[in-house]
Amino acid sequence: MPRDDINWTPPPVEPGQPRQVRRILTLFRPYRGRLAVVGLLVGAASLVSVATPFLLKEILDTAIPQGRTGLLSLLALGMILSAVLGGVFGVLQTLISTTVGQRVMHDLRTAVYDRLQRMSLAFFTRTRTGEVQSRIANDIGGMQATVTSTATSLVSNLTSVVATIVAMVALDWRLTVVSLLLLPVFVWISRRVGNERKKITTQRQKQMAVMAATVTESLSVSGIVLGRTMGRSDSLTRSFAQESESLVDLEVRSNMAGRWRMAVIGIVMSAMPAVIYWAAGMALQLGGPSVSIGTLVAFVSLQQGLFRPAVSLLSTGVQIQASLALFQRIFEYLDLPVDITEPERPVHLDQVKGEVRFEGVEFRYDDKSGPILDGIDVTVPAGSSLAVVGQTGAGKSTLSHLVPRLYDVTGGRVTLDGVDVRDLDFDTLARGIGVVSQETYLFHATVADNLRFAKPDATDDELRAAAKAAQIDDHIASLPDGYDTVVGERGHRFSGGEKQRLAIARTILRDPPVLILDEATSALDTRTERAVQEAIDALSANRTTITIAHRLSTIRGADQIVVLDRGRTAERGTHEELLERDGPYAALVRRDAQLEPTR
Repeated sequence: MPRDDINWTPPPVEPGQPRQVRRILTLFRPYRGRLAVVGLLVGAASLVSVATPFLLKEILDTAIPQGRTGLLSLLALGMILSAVLGGVFGVLQTLISTTVGQRVMHDLRTAVYDRLQRMSLAFFTRTRTGEVQSRIANDIGGMQATVTSTATSLVSNLTSVVATIVAMVALDWRLTVVSLLLLPVFVWISRRVGNERKKITTQRQKQMAVMAATVTESLSVSGIVLGRTMGRSDSLTRSFAQESESLVDLEVRSNMAGRWRMAVIGIVMSAMPAVIYWAAGMALQLGGPSVSIGTLVAFVSLQQGLFRPAVSLLSTGVQIQASLALFQRIFEYLDLPVDITEPERPVHLDQVKGEVRFEGVEFRYDDKSGPILDGIDVTVPAGSSLAVVGQTGAGKSTLSHLVPRLYDVTGGRVTLDGVDVRDLDFDTLARGIGVVSQETYLFHATVADNLRFAKPDATDDELRAAAKAAQIDDHIASLPDGYDTVVGERGHRFSGGEKQRLAIARTILRDPPVLILDEATSALDTRTERAVQEAIDALSANRTTITIAHRLSTIRGADQIVVLDRGRTAERGTHEELLERDGPYAALVRRDAQLEPTR
């Protein structure tokens, strides 16, 4: 049965393997009803399997020697029925256990994805995309055998082993002792092998993550362009080949770890019937108790039946120990602290007017680094415009990231309509604040799908109206597939200006009261910039607009301009006021004027 709460995460992991095992078991807790049915089926299958040797004993010791054909027929029919029931129970057991296992994998994938969705922007700036993808794809995928079949196999084999040993004792306890003398040694060997494979599995998954990151970065459109224009295609191939070679070695080591020792266990257990026959024959020759032919054959049949689940049980133990490394890597992501969360009782604004205030704002990435922003006090009245300028590294983009809570302030506060943004619910922030950045991101989907990401229920007329406002409708209409045109990986089928206008159209569709423009035209040529700027002007009308500007020509009409210098407010005023002061802003304007002819 699928889970309803996708935000569910297992309890925090504590050091120590036993605690980790308990945490793994909690993954199966929501499905304990189905697992109980699996347990009943396993128990029934085990009873059916051990019944066959007893039926065989009666056939050999009673029915055939005494010529009782009726009893022989019933016993033979019983053996056939046991086989049929065993098959039916096995199929049902596999169906239920596989379903439960896949639901557990779904829970893990969803929990990890949900946790990552709630991580702050800082996490993704320091983590390679391929590493994240590897955790979800390779690590959770590698656990498939464990959660879908290994757990059930463990219960099934353990039940079979216990039932078989009980049946063997019932037939002859002396032969049972002979059969089980080496069992403790086998268990010790399997634990040693499991520890070896766990270490190798950890190394293998790390190497797979490195390969996934390399593929994600080097085989993206941008990566291909960079590699070829820099003449590094051959070098990248050699580097990938080296990483792949390392993975080959780890895969071989993982599969061969303890293989010879497990093979010895298999050989010894296969040879046990010969030992049983020898022990029974020697006991008879030495005057010991005799064992009937039926008992001896039935016992060897049980002993052979013990071989398969016993070896499988030992192998399962090895697999579980190896899979602990995978669970540990997944739990590491589930235990990541979420920096940006909603308060227990978040404030919801039905209507956002758009007043934004920065009150004594301070920000630093960690305790070891210096302040990126320090003592910023700015008020942006609803419907007005603020431009933030300064040298590279002054903290302009960081300031804009604080409003939609991509980061949280480390001092002071940012308010929206008088409410600290940390007290608002995420719906209010997403509905009230729109962002158009320099690095426009488009999905590998159609134009219409990319636009509807802002408003899934938007009509075709609304899409066209937004595109017209962004001055991109004519271009889309000229494409062979129109709004059904696939934009390509990261929108590479469109020019920079076209991608920016698509992003603006997407934001227009969202219709946020507060608009943040983070150097939205800095990477464009002058002609394209004018077209995009016209679209931005249409988007900015009657909205609170915060513009992070690189080209000062785009912000001369702003209601107020703030100049940042090393995270502090150096100047504040209108374009004309700041020019009259002939300070840092005037110097930036002169620099911009000198660069203008080269564009």
